[in-house]
This record gives sequence, structure tokens and C-alpha cells, in this order.
Amino acid sequence: MEQGQRQKRVVTGVDDPRVQALRGAVARLRRQLAVLPGELPDRAAADEELAALDAMVSHGLPEVSRLRRSLLLIAGAVGSVSALSPALTEVREGIDRFGELPRRRF
Repeated sequence: MEQGQRQKRVVTGVDDPRVQALRGAVARLRRQLAVLPGELPDRAAADEELAALDAMVSHGLPEVSRLRRSLLLIAGAVGSVSALSPALTEVREGIDRFGELPRRRF
């Protein structure tokens, strides 16, 4: 490349800092869920959806509506387990970085 020319870098998928932040948040929630003592009826459902969420963001920029659907499923599965609340909040904040859903007009 000649001097003076600038190489443009396209940020997609794994290069996107939002993807990295969300993947880190998902990994932390998965670890905390794995070591959570006691019975959690929907543990398997939460773990499966976390795996799906990680796969989604690993393969490029995901759809915001699909991210939010995953968040709802995960939140419903872990219920009100206070030990998981900070990690779940981090996942939500990671999803929020991708933008908001357009509002529906009725």
C-alpha cells in the first residue's frame, strides 16, 4: 500500500466491539449458571439459549429482534435468582448496544 493511502477497516462480526462485549457477558452468565448451587428447573433452557445467543453473535452481526427474544427467554428461565442478576444485566446491556427495536405504529 502506498504512503498516504489509508486502508479502510470494515467492522463486522468478531471485529465489532459490541460482539466481543456481548460474548464476554454471555460467557460470564454461563459460568455463573453452571456453578449455581441448588435446583433451577429451567437451567437447561437457559443454558441452551445462552449457547444459541453466543452462536448468533459469533457468526456476524445478529438481528436485534432475535437478541431481545433470547434475552426474554433467558430471563424467564433464570427467574428471579438474585445471584445471577448482575450477569443477566450485563447481557442485557450488551444487547442494548446493538440498538433498539423500531417502535410499531398502530
